[in-house]
Amino acid sequence: MTNADAGGIVRYDGASAAELASRLALPRIELLETVSSTQDVAHELAAAGAPAGTLVLANEQTSGRGRHGRRWISNPGAGVWLTMIERPTDPASADVLSLRVGLALARAMEQFAIDRVHLKWPNDVYSAGRKLAGVLAEARWRDGAIEWVAVGVGINVVAPSDTPHAIGLAAGTTRLDVLRAAVPLLRAAAAAHGHLAESELAEFAARDIAAGQGCVQPIVGRVAGIDRTGALLINTGSRIAAVRAGSLVLQEEAT
Repeated sequence: MTNADAGGIVRYDGASAAELASRLALPRIELLETVSSTQDVAHELAAAGAPAGTLVLANEQTSGRGRHGRRWISNPGAGVWLTMIERPTDPASADVLSLRVGLALARAMEQFAIDRVHLKWPNDVYSAGRKLAGVLAEARWRDGAIEWVAVGVGINVVAPSDTPHAIGLAAGTTRLDVLRAAVPLLRAAAAAHGHLAESELAEFAARDIAAGQGCVQPIVGRVAGIDRTGALLINTGSRIAAVRAGSLVLQEEAT
């Protein structure tokens, strides 16, 4: 568990911020015991000029959030709560960043999960039919160009006991294990250019937990995958609609 040593230095499973930055080959880690949201801290640091690859990492979030302001339970020591600052130069890559990060997380978590890792458009990671991790990518723009992106990730190492639809990783998995596996793949996802490649579309399709299922949001129909721009494809019965905003709610979730 993270704590402060006698010198007041916050540690993460025994490691200091400097030690973690060296192990993970990152320019800077802002390590916090408790924070409202790593996302908010990351935006503040990015606005002050923090370089790409700066990682905000906390033992606990008191107001962790997902898309549309939904609460993400971030109990002390129970998961990896982080935000990575990146400064991409390709607007097309920003369109699909959440999906790319989801794919990266799925690859990284496969070795620790108790079952196959699946994805749900646009930003959820599942295992054994329950939510394992989530992604929140927030961009800031200036004069039509991306100034920075705060890539927030929450990973349940231990599932919160009061959230029945959540799942954690296999017993014995440590938060340092998760960081070592995930951080390099997250950085690679953020550095990729363009819309999704055919290989990425194929990988998403192989992990798509919603493919072929009926949905009631963002529109009524049947899920038919995604396209290279990151849009959700929904068969309405009369056409294939490409939806780029909103949340995917399956029929089984609405009943």
